[in-house]
Amino acid sequence: MQAKTFRLTLVALAIAGVAGAVTANIDSLNIQPAPVSPVNAVSGTVAPSVAALPNFSAIVAKNGPAVVNITVSGHSKVAMTEMPQLDPNDPLYEFFRRFQAPGQPGGEMPTHGMGSGFIISPDGVIITNAHVVEGASEVIVKLTDKREFNAKVVGVDKPTDTAVLKIDAKNLPAVSLGDPAQTGVGEWVLAIGAPFGFENSVTAGIVSGKSRTLPDEGFVPFIQTDVAVNPGNSGGPLFNMKGEVIGINSQIYSRTGGYQGLSFAIPIDVALKVGNQLLHEGKVTRGRIGVGVQAINQALAESFGLGQAAGALVDSVPEGGPAAKAGVRPGDIILKFDGHPIQEPTELARYVSDLKPGSEAKLTLWREGGEKDIAVRLGASEDLAQTAEVPAELAKSRLGLAVRPLMPQESRQPDINGGLVVERSTGAAARAGIQAGDVVLAVNGHPVTDPGQLREFATKADKRLALLVQRGNSRLFVPVELG
Repeated sequence: MQAKTFRLTLVALAIAGVAGAVTANIDSLNIQPAPVSPVNAVSGTVAPSVAALPNFSAIVAKNGPAVVNITVSGHSKVAMTEMPQLDPNDPLYEFFRRFQAPGQPGGEMPTHGMGSGFIISPDGVIITNAHVVEGASEVIVKLTDKREFNAKVVGVDKPTDTAVLKIDAKNLPAVSLGDPAQTGVGEWVLAIGAPFGFENSVTAGIVSGKSRTLPDEGFVPFIQTDVAVNPGNSGGPLFNMKGEVIGINSQIYSRTGGYQGLSFAIPIDVALKVGNQLLHEGKVTRGRIGVGVQAINQALAESFGLGQAAGALVDSVPEGGPAAKAGVRPGDIILKFDGHPIQEPTELARYVSDLKPGSEAKLTLWREGGEKDIAVRLGASEDLAQTAEVPAELAKSRLGLAVRPLMPQESRQPDINGGLVVERSTGAAARAGIQAGDVVLAVNGHPVTDPGQLREFATKADKRLALLVQRGNSRLFVPVELG
């Protein structure tokens, strides 16, 4: 399960019965106490008998074979931070040097993980969580009949924590997919997965809430349940009482690392939008309007003359972006997007991301005490949905880096003046420990601000290059042995 403050999904249900007590010698009198029916304390009327708990066995029998166990292996790079300043004669010096402590980039540590997934197509298409397979060099899918397959990662999308896998098999059992909108709060739901490696474990509970927003998860309106989910359940299906998948178990809220009553699932319709793009286009594209927004509280609503605290308050409009071109200004409040009312900024992000770049949408703004409609043509989202396949030109390059120039807001960060942001790292660069998100500031001491400069240095170099890389607040020269 994903580990932050949030992780993955049980519920313990108990029904307390009321039993009558007789203090006399009941055996000798052969008296049987009458069954007790609950009584309404207000009206005095007898309530109906308590309904029996649902039986999930039919759902499990039908769908259990379509739920798979996923094991992954790979290597993680040691972070590049400053190495403790120790004397070479210090007993700890050899320890830090040998185990690639901070300051020694390029060290690798074997990693292993496990999770769950489910087959959505008989020809071997599987859905799971992105965090289950992220960084994996090998993915093994195990079916309930004990068959094992090496899986290809078709693609992953971190913003929605969704991944698509493919195994080489035919005529596989597949789940039925449902509509999360048709499942209400309080209804029973069921999870099947492999918590702690216990394959095809079944847990049940109810929907506790819908359209939940979690920290740093602006694209997903999570389904909250009290179904028990634990590490290993990640990527497994959440079923409704019709036996249809309505979500992917993704996170739990926990102070201990284990289940504590709050679990969250990605609605299956959200995951399918992403999955179809990964399958057919190899990547995920999202619309962007180019604004910074914040939530509206009552005090802000009153300050702007709004009747209720709803909408997304625009606090920044980057120059040259779609919103700036359309005339959006800081201080505008976005009330609707293409007719959809906006209660919270996260809703705006979801509606915008559902549209393709180049689409035109209508914004309803609150400006200077009144509503105003304007049209905006969406740009491409700057979120980099990750595809599994390394582009051919990148795989063949000596350096193995895909980079882009810094955007204006990134170049305003302290101590960064120019440089190139790493979007993908493979081959020689990856072996040296360079990761996506690093900023390459210089090559062999020469500052770089254009990808062409980096290619030129790599082409002319003999066997190695020294890249000055910034990651977070740390800056370090990294030697790269060229392929």
